[in-house]
Amino acid sequence: MTGGATDRSLDRMFEALRHPYRRRILLLVSEHNPRDEDEFNVEDLATESDDLELLTTELYHVHLPKLAESEYIEWDEDGHTIRRGPNFDEIAPLLALMDEHQDELPNGWP
Repeated sequence: MTGGATDRSLDRMFEALRHPYRRRILLLVSEHNPRDEDEFNVEDLATESDDLELLTTELYHVHLPKLAESEYIEWDEDGHTIRRGPNFDEIAPLLALMDEHQDELPNGWP
């Protein structure tokens, strides 16, 4: 059975996973949230090959707002921290599945 709400939910999940920065954000929240370490600096998302200035701009103006709007994360702009949002459980099984099978996914995961 497919319904409009289910289709929109799936579309929202795939849109959230579309970009590597958003995938990294969601994976970090998934890995760290069960403990008291559920907040971490946005700078922790960068890899060695990332341009930190570009990453910061894109995170603040595109990726964090998109994930916060979907309520997969809660984003404290002033404290530069993120944590699981009220809709995180909706995307968690898909994240876990992709993480468990990352060796079978195309390059670029996460």
